[in-house]
Amino acid sequence: MADILGDIKKFFSDLGLHLELGIKNSNLGACTGEWIEPEERSELISVNPTDGEPIASIVQADEAAYEKVLTAAVEAFPAWRMTPAPVRGEVVRDLGNELRIFKEPLGRLVSLEMGKILSEGLGEVQEMIDMCDFAVGLSRQLYGPNMMSERPRHRMYEQWHPLGVVGIISAFNFPVAVWAWNAALAAVCGDTMVWKPSSDTPLTAVAVQHICNRVMKRHDLHGVFNLVIGPGRSIGERLINDHRVPLISFTGSTNMGRHVAEATAGRFGRSILELGGNNAIIVAEDADLELAVRAILFAAVGTAGQRCTSLRRLFLHSSIAPQVIERLVKAYPSITIGDPLEDGVLMGPLVNERAVNDHFTALTAIGEQGGEILCGGGRPEGKGFFVEPTIIKAHPELAMAREETFAPILYVFEYETLEEAIRMHNSVDQGLSSAIFTSNLGSGEQFLSHEGSDCGIANINIGTSGAEIGGAFGGEKETGGGREAGSDAWKAYMRRQTCTINWGGELPLAQGVSFDVE
Repeated sequence: MADILGDIKKFFSDLGLHLELGIKNSNLGACTGEWIEPEERSELISVNPTDGEPIASIVQADEAAYEKVLTAAVEAFPAWRMTPAPVRGEVVRDLGNELRIFKEPLGRLVSLEMGKILSEGLGEVQEMIDMCDFAVGLSRQLYGPNMMSERPRHRMYEQWHPLGVVGIISAFNFPVAVWAWNAALAAVCGDTMVWKPSSDTPLTAVAVQHICNRVMKRHDLHGVFNLVIGPGRSIGERLINDHRVPLISFTGSTNMGRHVAEATAGRFGRSILELGGNNAIIVAEDADLELAVRAILFAAVGTAGQRCTSLRRLFLHSSIAPQVIERLVKAYPSITIGDPLEDGVLMGPLVNERAVNDHFTALTAIGEQGGEILCGGGRPEGKGFFVEPTIIKAHPELAMAREETFAPILYVFEYETLEEAIRMHNSVDQGLSSAIFTSNLGSGEQFLSHEGSDCGIANINIGTSGAEIGGAFGGEKETGGGREAGSDAWKAYMRRQTCTINWGGELPLAQGVSFDVE
């Protein structure tokens, strides 16, 4: 661990920041390209979930610092929106290249502060890089269609304009990638942005902002990429209720997402909501079980069950249920749990002690409701916020299976017909990610049809987690309906305008309306 901390310290030093790991430091939690000294000093301690020890502390933004950040973003917007989109794309290209330089130490910092294993930490930074590459190409493709006018010598078309300041509120489980989903698109669309990261992962946000500062300085920019670290009850509330911020992109719980939606709608703002998931896999009787078991293990145990796309519910056809359960129960104890930065570890800790308590509270409720623990359910000895991944034999009336517990708990159900499995699959309030394992073309198509999965993401013969940035990411029902990253998700960061040009000498009206004045 000492070597890792030394690497992280050098990383911050390379970014121009002196960081005394393990003790208090004077880094500030608000930045517009230059760090802001708050009038009121309130410290936020970043804790290593592997051992429960402090990594460093951040001086959080107060409301005066927040105002400076918002003002800078607002003032930067007019010039940034008039910068040609391909030129904005070059700035994002530079950001992606800078992330390539710092991929290794930033990925290690993600794993240190959040607790995901190193390959996932590095993968998250690679996702940022991929998102920048995607956005660079998009900067030359912000297309609007031409429509045929019914009026002679008229041209009608659609165009898109930058929206303004975008507020990005991200969660701890993907402390940097989700920011990049939003920031790369917002930047090429001509928006400035203000990022409020999770209070569980402030150091990763500080590191990314330092990288953004380097890029802005090279391009003589200020106030495009901005950071404000502070409590949700004060800084977060200011952001979601700020009339100068036309769009809030929020990633988090369904309950908090409902509050964000109400606050933004109440001021006629917009919101992109990426909320809870209660994701499921259906394994048909004709499935490739070797493929299915491997996918189930990563989807259920990867990131210690702390992905919004983590597998929560597993529906097994009764003919293959015993052998799949046997394989899973045999595989679970062999999953190496420990320091996520060590080679060979497959599952790190939960993010904090509260998450551990939620895990065991859920297990108690599951037992009271008639669920049976098939394996796991304990807590490894030693420091840190570790739990054992747990498999539950569930029944259709198990209420806890309808809720999202952000922990490695997998509910296993049996079914007889595909229609029954789809009905159980769709019976929950969330609708993010879903999958079916089958060799039957008809079953796969049924799962993807109007009568199939009701989720925003539906897969065949791959798991529920690990989405690529080329497709729009998001879900339905209480998942919020938002879409980020690929496809046409960029449209959420712009405003649509329909334009009609009369290049003739007459003034015909649409729909044959006549209005002649003598």
